[in-house]
Amino acid sequence: MEELMEILEDICPDVDFENEKALMDDKLISSFAVISIVSEISDTYGIKLTPADIIPENFNSAEAIWEMINRLKGGKA
Repeated sequence: MEELMEILEDICPDVDFENEKALMDDKLISSFAVISIVSEISDTYGIKLTPADIIPENFNSAEAIWEMINRLKGGKA
């Protein structure tokens, strides 16, 4: 999770990823930021995200992103 937090903070340094729970719903991260996050987590964790994975529920919080990574890796992230 620490590595994920570094990725998120590098892409969106002004967002409080530790406390925010509605990143997409409150428009705290842009669609461009989501694409950057998808690219970085794909490279870092060796996972492929499909369009079905790129939904607000998976990107509303750092915890939701982490859960998605774990799910896509089969619980091995």
